[in-house]
Amino acid sequence: MKLRLKISFSLFLFTQILHAQNVKTRLEEYFLALRESQQFNGNVLIAVNGKTIYEHSFGYSDFTTKDVNTKNTVFPIASLSKTITTTAILQLVEAGKLKISDPVIKHLTNFPYVTITIKHLLSHISGLPPYNAYFDSTKKQHPDKVFTNADFMNGLMKNKKSLMYQPGEKGNYDNINFIVLALILEKVSGMTYSNYIKKYILEPAGMTNTAFFPLKLQYAQNRNARFAFPHLYPHLYSDSLVKANAVPYVASYWHAYNFNGFGDYISTTHDLLMYDKAYYNGKLLSDATVKEAFTPVKLNNGINNPENFGLGWEIEKDSSLGKVVYHSGVATGLSSILLRNISRHQTVIVFDNTHYNAHEIAYNALKILNEIQVPCPRKSIAKIYARVLLSRGADAARDTVDVLRKDTLNYMLSEDEMNSLGYDFMGGSNNPNPYHFTEEHKYAEAVETFKLNMEFFPDSWNVYDSYGEALLTIGQKEEAIKMYKKSIELNPKNEGGRKALAQLLK
Repeated sequence: MKLRLKISFSLFLFTQILHAQNVKTRLEEYFLALRESQQFNGNVLIAVNGKTIYEHSFGYSDFTTKDVNTKNTVFPIASLSKTITTTAILQLVEAGKLKISDPVIKHLTNFPYVTITIKHLLSHISGLPPYNAYFDSTKKQHPDKVFTNADFMNGLMKNKKSLMYQPGEKGNYDNINFIVLALILEKVSGMTYSNYIKKYILEPAGMTNTAFFPLKLQYAQNRNARFAFPHLYPHLYSDSLVKANAVPYVASYWHAYNFNGFGDYISTTHDLLMYDKAYYNGKLLSDATVKEAFTPVKLNNGINNPENFGLGWEIEKDSSLGKVVYHSGVATGLSSILLRNISRHQTVIVFDNTHYNAHEIAYNALKILNEIQVPCPRKSIAKIYARVLLSRGADAARDTVDVLRKDTLNYMLSEDEMNSLGYDFMGGSNNPNPYHFTEEHKYAEAVETFKLNMEFFPDSWNVYDSYGEALLTIGQKEEAIKMYKKSIELNPKNEGGRKALAQLLK
């Protein structure tokens, strides 16, 4: 009997080791494929029961100097910082210094919205407009003004705006909620925001490489071998990245709006694992408080808020893998996520300083961890096409696409991506330009792109609509009319196309 038990245990142990090795191999294959397809540049750490089972660094922290990402590289965690603010507020609740049901006005007596509570702020259902609504007019009058939390209350009172909806009626994710929470934290604790966080969260959790580093400073510095600088492509057709802090609009925006509470921290994957452990072992909050934080807050009508936010944490709506809670962080040129499967004690931490897909990547990694097949990352044909089109012309670009689209294992042709590329070539009002890059108009390339997209996706009403718009831009009215007619034939509900056609037919 003892021999049989020993053999059974040995087989069980062997099976567990083999399973762990297989999972690690699949994770390695997935992240290498992401890197190969230019969809990931950053750090990843995956842990089970607090123990790291996969960790890797990819690419550069600074593409200008070719400094590489390492496990010690600190990344901006952007809105992941909100969970730190949340933790501090909930600590004050446990200390009996406030209640989440408290109206904000109880602690900030000049706050102009009497029905908004702390709970509304934590779950993004307050109805507050974005902070720009209160400060943009002042910024126009005083372009050199730097706004901080000290200016916040005065701005709200001076330029009071109507709420977007009654508190608890709807939901919209917005940074302004956490600026207010940071002010409450300081008022109730009697400490500065950063000092409180350091003493009661970072130090107890052992997060020695996490620091308060406001966005103004993040985008102002230029040389730091240990810091992962955010980077972005100016256009979908660009073949090189630029540092986000080298984009004048980005640097000037964060210089002006230097508010705290929603995106101020930099950290490492190892420190976020320490943070994760501190949540599990009760160093930061009690189990009862954590449970409440991880329960979706309901709207006034009794249903969960749209984003499924609890108290400062978002809860994954799909519970097939267990209860998954997380918070993402996205800023200009970067994304991050701390994803926690609390049912199975699995943790996925992803930082990327060139892309905005950390959430998607982390959730795929979680699937792999739980032996669920995920699609192999594939290279974007649209991006390759764009670069060939610009460097070698339309015929070479078409030939390249014809070859690559046959290799469906390694390459992906996306109708939406090609359509976005066409609008990016057109520039101007046709294409969003949030970072205020110099306008470029490549009309010939835009028309060629839309035409090719129409040939590849002949049953899509949208490609005809977009192609018609491009043809109209270059003065080919009769051809544009044909495209709009075809679009409406495929989708009679295309009201935008109907209006454009009616105008043309006049």
